[in-house]
Amino acid sequence: MRKSRFTEAQIMSILGEGEAGLPVTEVCRKHGISTAAYYQWKSKYAGMSVSELKRTKELEAENARLKRMYAELALENAAIKDVLSRKL
Repeated sequence: MRKSRFTEAQIMSILGEGEAGLPVTEVCRKHGISTAAYYQWKSKYAGMSVSELKRTKELEAENARLKRMYAELALENAAIKDVLSRKL
């Protein structure tokens, strides 16, 4: 997963500007993001605080790490079963 160039606090402040009444195109132009990125953040992080957003990102990173570990172990397991089945 690609690291965002914006911190959690920056994302929340950008979303806050949009909720405060500034036009979305103006907010996006000001911060150099696309409207698609703004709406993606809004759908993903709406109603969260900065601490909740940090925790969510930590959990996503941990989940990705665990998925990689599982894939590696499943591959090793399949290789071991293949070798054992050839010996019998």
